[in-house]
Amino acid sequence: MTWALTASAIMLSLCLSISLYFNYKFGLILINLEDGIEESLDILDKKYASISKILERPVFFDSVEVRQVIREIKDSREAILYVANILGSIDESAVEELEKNKA
Repeated sequence: MTWALTASAIMLSLCLSISLYFNYKFGLILINLEDGIEESLDILDKKYASISKILERPVFFDSVEVRQVIREIKDSREAILYVANILGSIDESAVEELEKNKA
């Protein structure tokens, strides 16, 4: 009877260890995802503020302001691409780690 209790205690300890390991890994993935989102939102917020300042000025056709707005729109597009790459790389690395652990 005691050997059965010992065996089940060992088995439960093993299951707990595996569970704690994966909880830790998933927690790190979530923290990295949150950091990526916060960094992305900071970039987009700076670009939004910059575009808002430029839009407050009167704009004339083919003026410096128009060129600045076009440049800021291009930078915003690049920022959105950067955000997508950050979020995509976090997702890809998480999937790769899960596949390695299954093998």
